Amino acid sequence: MLLFAVLPLAATAQTPTAAEAIRRIQQRYAEAPANTVDTIKAGDPSTPVTGIATTFLDTMDVLREANRRGANLVITHEPTFYNHLDDTAFFAGDPVYREKLAFIQQHHMVVFRLHDAIHLASPDHIVTGFLQSLGWQNYMVAGNPALVTIPKTTLLKLSRDLAAKLDARTLRVVGDPNLEITHIAIRLGAAGLQKQVTALRGDVEVLLAGESAEWETVEYVRDANAQGRHKALILLGHEVSEEAGMKQCAEDLRPLFPGLPVMHIPAGQPMWSPSNPPTNVPAGNSAK
Repeated sequence: MLLFAVLPLAATAQTPTAAEAIRRIQQRYAEAPANTVDTIKAGDPSTPVTGIATTFLDTMDVLREANRRGANLVITHEPTFYNHLDDTAFFAGDPVYREKLAFIQQHHMVVFRLHDAIHLASPDHIVTGFLQSLGWQNYMVAGNPALVTIPKTTLLKLSRDLAAKLDARTLRVVGDPNLEITHIAIRLGAAGLQKQVTALRGDVEVLLAGESAEWETVEYVRDANAQGRHKALILLGHEVSEEAGMKQCAEDLRPLFPGLPVMHIPAGQPMWSPSNPPTNVPAGNSAK
């Protein structure tokens, strides 16, 4: 994996290499920490860039679509190889890992992860993209996108509205369906127990999160309800919560690359419920 320090931009060729394009992208957001996961996950950094695709996660389907559309630099928010650090030692002989890596290499693609820097930007661009997708920009509390105050509604109605607006196939809720909601905290993705519980304190009635271990924040909120506390949790799904932020990322990057196509390719939701099965089954997965 290769990490590029943020350096002053020198004059670049009309067609930048992946390394040059990544440096330009790094300058658009906050400085990443020394131990950042924002590194190249696969590919040759000297590869000339033909197009840029942003996505929540570079699934096989995303990589195939990016290649079909001529985008050989893929900017992914989450890991390529199934763990936070993209440590591939465990997968060395695994056929799924090897086929994915081979596809990237055979099609001269480069995958760069943009996670830490985009979250560390002020404000967090993933959260502001999420708010824009809901039309909630004007509901922020004192300019803080992680706290919003909305017109009074109920937990049931809010959850149904979110499921419809975000097309969330597996949205899950903890709390009283009739709980009145005005104050909402937002911790997208997998923020973890401490950040999620801290966000629920004070006047906040409901936390919107991407995911949580079921024995952590989920059970905390269930106990809070049993004690008569007005708290709730809505788990949107990790992809649902952060995809809009990576769509906004594509908008952010277009002015930086006026001579290149810059697109967003949604990863899509990996899970489904029996009441809401997927309509598009990937090629090769149909029943025989």
